[in-house]
Amino acid sequence: QVQVVESGGGLVQAGGSLRLSCTASGLTFGDYNMGWFRQAPGKEREGISCITSTGGNTYYTDSVKGRFTIARDNAKNTVYLQMNSLKIEDTAMYFCAARTKSVGCALSTYGYSYWGQGTQVTVSS
Repeated sequence: QVQVVESGGGLVQAGGSLRLSCTASGLTFGDYNMGWFRQAPGKEREGISCITSTGGNTYYTDSVKGRFTIARDNAKNTVYLQMNSLKIEDTAMYFCAARTKSVGCALSTYGYSYWGQGTQVTVSS
């Protein structure tokens, strides 16, 4: 059974940093592109970043580009999202998801096979 588990969320002041982690099990981690998504109340789920299965390519949505960094450690079956210069607008539930590498790496929710339960990030003023 595939499990995807996020951790590292919490409450942080604007301008601060958080590092999210996502560990997957029950799959061959190196065969999957990994994405980070977020969803705030009243908004659609938004793709934040994606990293290809080997870590060779990364992608970011414009709103986080330059502030967030995605990375992965395939030996640990883990993908990370380093979030710096956090803004109030970054407040959301953050999700990690896996997408078969043959399908590609995308910031759309479409095509991601496995999802975590989410971890809450709240940025205060």
